[in-house]
Amino acid sequence: QVQLVESGGGLVQPGGSRRLSCAASGFMFSTYVMSWYRQAPGKEREWVAWIRPVGTPTNYTDSVKGRFTISRDNAKNTVYLQMNSLKPEDTGVYFCKAVVDGRDPYWGQGTQVTVSS
Repeated sequence: QVQLVESGGGLVQPGGSRRLSCAASGFMFSTYVMSWYRQAPGKEREWVAWIRPVGTPTNYTDSVKGRFTISRDNAKNTVYLQMNSLKPEDTGVYFCKAVVDGRDPYWGQGTQVTVSS
């Protein structure tokens, strides 16, 4: 059974930090490109970041560059999103996604991040 389980969300004040985790099981995690997406209430889901299987090549949407860091630990089948200097506009449900060419992606259920004072 394929599973992606996000954790680490919660309420954080502006300027604060959170580290999200996505624990994967049921597939060859180390071969998949992993991504983080987020969706604010009433808005479309947007891509946030991706990381290649080896782990070093990464990319980010402009709004989070310099604040967020995606990383992975293939030995633990886990991808992380370190979020610093959080802003209210970062609020939303954060999802992790696993994908390889030629296959349908796997999605987690999401974890809520609320940035509010």
